[in-house]
Amino acid sequence: MKAYIFPGQGSQFVGMGKDLYESNNKAKELFEQANEILGFRISDEMFGGTDEGLRATRITQPAVFLHSVIKAICIENFKPEMVAGHSLGEFSALVANGSLNFSDGLQLVYKRAMAMQKACELNPSTMAAVLGLEDAKVEEICASITNEIVVAANYNCPGQLVISGSINGVNIACEKLKEAGAKRALLLPVGGAFHSPLMEPARIELEAAIAATEFKTPICPVYQNVTTTAVTDPSEIQKNLIKQLTAPVKWTKSILQMVADGATLFTEVGPGNVLQGLVKKIHREAETAAG
Repeated sequence: MKAYIFPGQGSQFVGMGKDLYESNNKAKELFEQANEILGFRISDEMFGGTDEGLRATRITQPAVFLHSVIKAICIENFKPEMVAGHSLGEFSALVANGSLNFSDGLQLVYKRAMAMQKACELNPSTMAAVLGLEDAKVEEICASITNEIVVAANYNCPGQLVISGSINGVNIACEKLKEAGAKRALLLPVGGAFHSPLMEPARIELEAAIAATEFKTPICPVYQNVTTTAVTDPSEIQKNLIKQLTAPVKWTKSILQMVADGATLFTEVGPGNVLQGLVKKIHREAETAAG
């Protein structure tokens, strides 16, 4: 079965999507439509901006979403049999499988970005990548830090887990994790503690927007970050999407479940190839490709 996977924030690079804009009329039309919806020329930020500018959450999230979705639309005979997206990428996956239309998906992503940015400013926070420890040990150490907020946020693949929380909490956790044998515990250049309780203000704000958006029955299941299982019911998709901001990204379990359900080829659609690498680490026999 053909599975399509969509990357999240952090996969962006200056120039992404420019080739599509210049070579495909449908892509150009969608980029211009996005510029109009957002009220500024995000295509200019993507094609000729700066690395620093593209890292701003309000730019990064709609930019990655646009690149992924437009690339998927331009794939000849695009017929996904299952989809999944890593964090932000879940919104791209939901447009790809028909749960959301292009305009609604873009508007939700932009509202998500702005809500998360406000939450980050309200509570300065961060994330860190932890390599070489079992998930259970990382969870145990995070739970032992009771005077700060720090939680497991992204279960990327065996031996690679991202933690999220207050700046002091993450720093304390990093020291404890290295003492426990982690190969690395490295702070990430992100704006805040995504997928942690510190995103609760953003979750509340986004909940109203998601609830007011029409979700349709998709053409194929989406394996959502919160549940890791195949979902096709529009109301359940909405509920899981609302929970996603403060819940961990269970990517390892999602990929394993997709394999168990018959996925044989994982095609990454969007900037970069990080997800292909993670899939290989999760399931060596899986076949991967770039969209």
